[in-house]
Amino acid sequence: MIEEIKNENKLLSIIIRSNYSCEGIKFFTPDDFSQQLGYMSHSKGSVIKPHTHNKVTRNVNYTKEVLIIRSGKVRVDFYSDARSYIRSTVLYKGDVILLAFGGHGFEMLEDSEMIEIKQGPYAGEGDKSRFDPVEESQLKFE
Repeated sequence: MIEEIKNENKLLSIIIRSNYSCEGIKFFTPDDFSQQLGYMSHSKGSVIKPHTHNKVTRNVNYTKEVLIIRSGKVRVDFYSDARSYIRSTVLYKGDVILLAFGGHGFEMLEDSEMIEIKQGPYAGEGDKSRFDPVEESQLKFE
């Protein structure tokens, strides 16, 4: 239900499958990640006290993004920081993925809708470096 994609002990991605469930609050990311990903399950009548967030200066060096698969079927290809292909996996409706480090590419295996959440402000094309995908004959799934 929770998958961690790693390369040489570096966490590249966290996948929360649509059937994941637990009691209470569970965060999957280390405290030092610039994007935090958590799950919350509260019983009827539970209260989260109103709050504001304090101004905190943060240093964000790399964009991390979260995708929520609303519909369809999406193949994700994972690459190292050096652009070497690692492996692929398929995401389905309701799955959530945090892309933390390394490279990634996608192929829509069905008509798909996704919601993307990432830090801003957006730096346009300066925000990423594009490269050629792995050949389909070289795909690996675990």
